[in-house]
Amino acid sequence: MTIIDLLVLLLVAGICGAIGQAIGGYSRGGCLVSIALGFIGALLGSWLQRRFGLPEPLAVDLGGGGLFNPFPIVWSIIGAALFVAVIGLISRSRS
Repeated sequence: MTIIDLLVLLLVAGICGAIGQAIGGYSRGGCLVSIALGFIGALLGSWLQRRFGLPEPLAVDLGGGGLFNPFPIVWSIIGAALFVAVIGLISRSRS
């Protein structure tokens, strides 16, 4: 994996994490949080996809080998949205 492949992977994960934050309705943090959410969403979404035997509608091959090859775009967004929603429910202040 070259440095360009890594940067593209980080960009795609950041975009997926930002979309997941927007869907989940709880946005804290900036670019690094979005990238982390993209990766967490990819792990969670891929696990859900395998667990329920669902298809992968959009996966992008970003080059090189590794854990996220191909990167599951749709499942990353779904996983990030679920993760953000759960975090939002847990960390909301009670009045």
